[in-house]
Amino acid sequence: MDELPHHYTVEASAAHEGPVMLDSEGLPRIESAPPRQFGGPANLWSPESMLAASVAGCFILTFRAVARASSLAWLNLTCTAQGRLERSEGALRFTEFTLRPKLAIPVGANREKAMRVLEKAEHGCLVSASLRSTIRLEPEVIETPADPPGSVP
Repeated sequence: MDELPHHYTVEASAAHEGPVMLDSEGLPRIESAPPRQFGGPANLWSPESMLAASVAGCFILTFRAVARASSLAWLNLTCTAQGRLERSEGALRFTEFTLRPKLAIPVGANREKAMRVLEKAEHGCLVSASLRSTIRLEPEVIETPADPPGSVP
């Protein structure tokens, strides 16, 4: 890891109408628009959907690091993040994110350890820790036979 502090720079630009263009050095350009709930086209990433994606993505990346440090045997992980936007303290804000990770572990792996790693990942995620929102974790751990060597998922 590079020495702290880290800095992340994004440039947003827009014309009077149309999408907001998001650029950051070395990354693909992203088109953004308001979500459907605010009259947007519903076919572009919105700041709201990108925030939920950031929470889910950070959770998975944090899980990988914690799982590696914990020597947890696991096969795959998906995570649905649902943000709740409502009026709070006189303004619209996200008050809660519900994370629904679904973790597949090999048959016979330590289920309790897997749950602890999921909880540590939730507590260690720097994106959700930076928000004033409540984070709810609703994990599911399933045992799955490991794919035999040479198989294609």
